[in-house]
This record gives sequence, structure tokens and C-alpha cells, in this order.
Amino acid sequence: MTADSHRAGNMGSGLDTRDRLLRCTATILASKGYGQTRLRDIAALAGVRSPAIYYHFASRDELVAATLCVGQQRLRQRVQAAIHATGGPWHKQLAAAVTAHLDVQLEMADFARAVSRNAGHGPAVAQERIQAENDAYHDVWRALLQRGRESGDIRDDLDLSVARMLVIGALNWAVEWWTPDRPFDELAATSIAVITAALSA
Repeated sequence: MTADSHRAGNMGSGLDTRDRLLRCTATILASKGYGQTRLRDIAALAGVRSPAIYYHFASRDELVAATLCVGQQRLRQRVQAAIHATGGPWHKQLAAAVTAHLDVQLEMADFARAVSRNAGHGPAVAQERIQAENDAYHDVWRALLQRGRESGDIRDDLDLSVARMLVIGALNWAVEWWTPDRPFDELAATSIAVITAALSA
């Protein structure tokens, strides 16, 4: 992601500008961390003047908080939608959840890295909102795994809390090593196979 790619074209609508500011903030948070994230750098990368940021966000901390939360929000929404759209047996719901998680993480890689790098740092409001979003996302997986246990698809001897943490952790880590030259379908299929085999009764 480069400054030129963000500057390309005209300014577009207010929503376009807001989204561009979020993406540019994610890029800088991921590479520099909260302590080195400056509004002037975000503005330069987004192709706007610094004062324009305040049209969309009341403060630097509000911008950072929104950036760190947006990825988690979209992740939860997309995974929930994928599960609900499946409407089939549990193993298909699991496959849909795994695929959606990987798709969002890689599509929004800078947002994922920004959250990972700045966990425990930054404004208190951001940490509180991130924790709330993280809890809500874990609830989605908690419910999914519980349904798998009740349907007999998950082994009785597995601790579902540990399984949930390991599955989400493994999926989150893909953003650190996956490269675009690797086929996404192959990544998703392998992930589904490994996770299904580990959980299966």
C-alpha cells in the first residue's frame, strides 16, 4: 500500500475520504505503532490537508480507536453472515467461518497488523472498544463450536475454550506469512482440513 495509491483520483465523497483516512491510519499504525503515528503523516498518505481530518474525527485518539475497531467489526459481521448463509450441516458452517475469517484478514491486512502491533497500547477508549469487539467475535466462535459439540461433530475430550483460542490464533497469524503469490483457495482449503481434522470426533 503506497501513498500514490491513496492519492490516486479525486477526493471523492465524504465517506470515501473517511474510509481512506481509516486505511491510511491502519497502514501507519501497522508499520510505526501508536507512539509514532502522526496526523500529518496520515493526511499526507491520504492526500488531504491535516485540518480535513477533523471533519471526520474529533481527535487523533478517535481516529485511532475507529481504525483499530473497524477491522474487528467487519470480521465479525462477515463471519456471522457466512455462517448464517450456509444453513447446512455444522462442518459447512465451520468451513464458511474459516474462509470468511481468512478472506477478511488478508483483505484488511493493515488493519489486522495494526491491532496486533498496538494491542495494549494507544488511547484507553480504543483498548476498551477493541476488547468489546474482540469479545463479541469470540462469542460467534463460542456459539459455533458449541453447536459442533451438540451435533456430535466435535470430540468430547476437547476443551472448547482452548480450541477456540487456538483456531482464532492460527487464522489470525496467516496475515503475517501469507503472500499474494499463494493461491487463496489453497490456503482456505488447507486451513479447513487441518482445523476440521483437529476438532472432529
